[in-house]
Amino acid sequence: MKKVYLSDSGPKVSAAIYGFWRWGSEGMVSSSQMEEIVDHCLSLGINTFDHADIYGNNACEELFGKVVKQKSIKRDEIVLFTKCGLIKKGSNGAQIDHINSSARHIRQCVEQSLKNLQTDYIDIFLLDHLDHISFLEETAGTILQLIESGKIKHFGVANLTASQHQLISSYLRVPVVTSHIELNLLNTTAIDDGRFDFMRQKYSKPLAWSPLAGGRILNGSDAQALRVRKKLEEVAHKYNANVEETAVAWLIKLGALPIIGALHKERISNAARAFEIDMEHEDWYALYQAAINS
Repeated sequence: MKKVYLSDSGPKVSAAIYGFWRWGSEGMVSSSQMEEIVDHCLSLGINTFDHADIYGNNACEELFGKVVKQKSIKRDEIVLFTKCGLIKKGSNGAQIDHINSSARHIRQCVEQSLKNLQTDYIDIFLLDHLDHISFLEETAGTILQLIESGKIKHFGVANLTASQHQLISSYLRVPVVTSHIELNLLNTTAIDDGRFDFMRQKYSKPLAWSPLAGGRILNGSDAQALRVRKKLEEVAHKYNANVEETAVAWLIKLGALPIIGALHKERISNAARAFEIDMEHEDWYALYQAAINS
């Protein structure tokens, strides 16, 4: 799999990213499962992994760090994302779901992530959501200190509006190299509300999470899912591909990098094969029209 620059400021990542956000949704996660998925991703050329402090019921980072150490994977052969900000009820005593973008919280999370991942630096640290009460001057100052100390190499954001993205950028002296957004054929909101265009203006590539709409593209029974899947089947036949590969290829044609969250190796392989599809202009718009026409 080819490697691409996230922005004109870097860094270089695999064109598909593996994300752990679904881990824990189907029960406990294990070291053996982690090792199997990491091995499979690397065999496909996917060397970029997306973490967060809360993924896998707060267990994924630590499991990943142990697997990488046990397998003696060289640090410079993988690219690590992690993020914080979103706090789930029950995590470290939290009573409700909420967001914390404070400088203190970010510093604590970065230090813990470095420990869990057993690394000296995080390639890309992302602020996940933006709360309404933290002092962004202090937040930005802490991010810059972490970059200057070498603990994080690049900064990005996740699940921010275009105005929030612009706001945090205004406090920083470093570029925001990427933004994680939910984007798929059943949710094109990021195209319509300006987030996608804002990222293009900043010469950065968005990372699209939930590329299959949490499985709705494959299994949904609502009118939109049925309509989109029918069109995907038509287009897929033209490229000798399946629905899953074609849905991911639609994102690739748009210029987004898919974050694959599948828990099964076959699904990961399908997403990787999507890069072999050179979708024609008209086919992309045929799918887009199926997505947005009610």
